[in-house]
Amino acid sequence: MRLVRFGEKGKERPGLLKYGRIVDLKKQFHDVPDIGREFFEQGWMEKLKNWTDAGVTMDVRLGPPLANPSKIICLGKNYEDHAKEGGMSVPPAPLLFCKTANTVNGPSDPVLIPACSGQIDWEVELAVVIGKQGKRISKEKALDYVAGLMILNDVSGREAQFGDKQWFRGKSFDTFAPMGPAIVTLDEIEDINNLELEAIVNGEVMQQGNTKDLIYDIPSIVEYISQDITLLPGDVISTGTPSGVGIFRDPPITLKAGDKVVCRIKGLGELENTFVTE
Repeated sequence: MRLVRFGEKGKERPGLLKYGRIVDLKKQFHDVPDIGREFFEQGWMEKLKNWTDAGVTMDVRLGPPLANPSKIICLGKNYEDHAKEGGMSVPPAPLLFCKTANTVNGPSDPVLIPACSGQIDWEVELAVVIGKQGKRISKEKALDYVAGLMILNDVSGREAQFGDKQWFRGKSFDTFAPMGPAIVTLDEIEDINNLELEAIVNGEVMQQGNTKDLIYDIPSIVEYISQDITLLPGDVISTGTPSGVGIFRDPPITLKAGDKVVCRIKGLGELENTFVTE
């Protein structure tokens, strides 16, 4: 199953993506909520599991496939090659930070370059969407709490990130979390531990990685976070980025207005976002 939200910004409707066609869930089920906490709590994943409607072809914008997540929890330095390229050591435990809800952005929407921070950078990442509430979840049961996976570009304002000496502001500027294009359920993914990631900037491949190289895999991450942080349906966990970001290149490469970043993960689709000034 591939869950999407489609339509004009701020007026997205929940849907299913099937071979390029969209099932409009509001037309099929008038009581279906938007894809978020209520959607998962009310059991819509199970209700739609065997839904056979083939959908229709639509020339329509795809929005972020998730509405109003309560938390976007991200991991830093979760690929050894990325830690090394920044001259950093591998963390002895998952290194966590947050992006705020105002960062949520669609898979093809523009990304706004902030006026107060330069050195804008890209980070292709595999993101986990939580499907049911849990606390102190064991690694063995972690995947039972996962609704699906998607792509997330952890866009970063490095000037603010490094200048502030903490990551909150530089990671949380408006539109700094393009995500999607769909939430893909685990039954459609052959091996979550062998997914190829790629980031392409203005037609040039900048990042190539594979989830087999995650230092902390998805079950370990879910277990660690949920020790004393309750995970809610619709929460997002972004699992970190491989090497190849712009700031650690020689010379550094950062993004400017008009630049286009494509983030791909095999089996999940791609994001394609253009960077613009407000």
